[in-house]
Amino acid sequence: MIDYDKVLSNKIKNIKPSGIRKFFDIAGTMEDVISLGVGEPDFNTPWVIRKAAIQTLERKHIIYGPNKGIVPLRKAITDMINKKHGVQYDPDKELIVTVGGSEAIDLAVRGLIDPGDEVLVVEPCFVCYAPLVELAGGVAVPVPTRIENNFKLTVEDFKDKVTERTKLLILPFPNNPTGAIMTKEDLEPIAEFLRETNIMVLSDEIYSELTYGRKHYSIIELEGMRERTIYVNGFSKAYAMTGWRLGYVAAPEPIISQVFKIHQYGIMCSPYISQNAAVEALTSCDDEVKKMVKEYNVRRRYLVSEFNRLGLSCFEPEGAFYVFPCIKKTGLSSEEFCERLLYEERVAAVPGSAFGESGEGYMRISYAYSLKHLMEAVSRIEKFLNKLEAEKNG
Repeated sequence: MIDYDKVLSNKIKNIKPSGIRKFFDIAGTMEDVISLGVGEPDFNTPWVIRKAAIQTLERKHIIYGPNKGIVPLRKAITDMINKKHGVQYDPDKELIVTVGGSEAIDLAVRGLIDPGDEVLVVEPCFVCYAPLVELAGGVAVPVPTRIENNFKLTVEDFKDKVTERTKLLILPFPNNPTGAIMTKEDLEPIAEFLRETNIMVLSDEIYSELTYGRKHYSIIELEGMRERTIYVNGFSKAYAMTGWRLGYVAAPEPIISQVFKIHQYGIMCSPYISQNAAVEALTSCDDEVKKMVKEYNVRRRYLVSEFNRLGLSCFEPEGAFYVFPCIKKTGLSSEEFCERLLYEERVAAVPGSAFGESGEGYMRISYAYSLKHLMEAVSRIEKFLNKLEAEKNG
């Protein structure tokens, strides 16, 4: 018999599975579980978007599209970026439509990183960054952010970690899992530092439309940063289009011309139906997005208030749709807390440690779920906390 352990790549074997999906998969085997683990909007994709897809199907116009994406969509994306950030990209030479934001991140990492190159990964953060760096042969260098700074990145957090091998800084704001954002004033010192280096920025702005009380600001708007930034975004979060698998990457032409080869050979093109629908998302759905943000804000305020009431101090997120309450007072690790919460009270959350070592002592709760579900989850969490307190008191 063949020995699969010998034929499989050691690089692959050494990478841990997603900590998010672990608890989601366990919850899927259980009954009466309230799953708050996956960042997937509970809203339907707006009708105008679905209608555009239906019309594409009815025309039987289901074909391979251009490798970089259909022209109307590329033009709509660059127009949108220019409108929101005052930065113009060439839709023919500086943009690729990708299969979700995840492919866009992968393209950026693989297009820049050679074996041994170092990548500064701001933590806590989405689970894919470090593994993708490792798959490219690079070295992921964690850069922890702190609650004392509202989980924002500062130059002091990473300047001592920069070496001659540092090639990329991954900037994930608005942040998953903390909900932290970066203002213009927060970004300016970072840009000033980077302008004196040859370090690129991968700015993952997938949650840019989901902010509360403050407009999102992109680092590409600062002087000298467009030329050294790979801008990543997509349609999953803002437009409730997770299953449509559509994102994009914008960058200077010398970068796009090279990462395009990875996309061309590995993916070829994004789904044609999704691309036609996405044109409608960008041109017709601003009001729909505002309605979703308004509802998220209600849920956000409810959860922050409730977790603080329960004694789990909770940072108030200004972006995305997650809260990140601190569970250190329970004495349990993040993994232990979330595992017991799942099995004993049927609530699925994600341990903070899934988002890097700096996430230990926290858990992530997604509020991309109805207020009714959130209220029931809080009730069960309160019951669980009372049980833990009783155990502690003997």
